[in-house]
Order: sequence, then C-alpha cells, then structure tokens
Amino acid sequence: QVQLVESGGGLVQPGGSLRLSCVVSGDIFSINAMGWYRQAPGKQRELVASSTSGASPNYADSVKGRFIISRDNAKNTVHLQMNSLKPEDTAVYYCNARLTTWARRESGYWGQGTQVTVSS
Repeated sequence: QVQLVESGGGLVQPGGSLRLSCVVSGDIFSINAMGWYRQAPGKQRELVASSTSGASPNYADSVKGRFIISRDNAKNTVHLQMNSLKPEDTAVYYCNARLTTWARRESGYWGQGTQVTVSS
C-alpha cells in the first residue's frame, strides 16, 4: 500500500504565491521520481514539474522561471513553490511518485489532487 497526500492548494490572486506539498508513505523501497501534474477543466492532465533522482528538474515551458520543485528525500516529500501565479495556472494539481516497493515492483502512484485557483 502506498499513499500520497497533498496539501497547500487554495485561492490566490494573480501575482501571488502558493506552496504545494506531497508526502509519500507506505510500502517504499526507493522513490525514483516525483512530480506534479495539473488538469484544468476541459483539458488533459499535463506535466508541470518533475524531479528524478540524479537528474536536473524538468519544467513545463509555461511555468519555467516561476515554479520550483524540491524534494526532501529523508521525509519522502516533494514541494512545488509556485510564484507569479496567473489565472491560467488554475487547475487541480496532482502529485505523482514513481517508486519501487520492498517486493521490487516499480510503479507510479497518484495523489488525490488539490485545487489551485488564481483569480482576483
């Protein structure tokens, strides 16, 4: 059993900031990658930012220079610092973790999603 619990979403004015957090717990041998995706109404889920062990973070072009992904490996946590938010950033944000369980099975897991609304 693996659980991903997200927090930090909410309503913010354009130009404001929010910080999302996601804690992974359960049957974890190693976490290979963690990331954030988002899905706006009527649109497909898209990658926002990802962090793979041993590699540089990867960002969607639309958030480069505004969002920062960071990991706390000791706490199995990933954060997404979102600055200079725009109305088009409004979406449900999902945490994703690709990990290996103690049975050495690798799979991807999703959080339940947290709503981010950017509006004046």
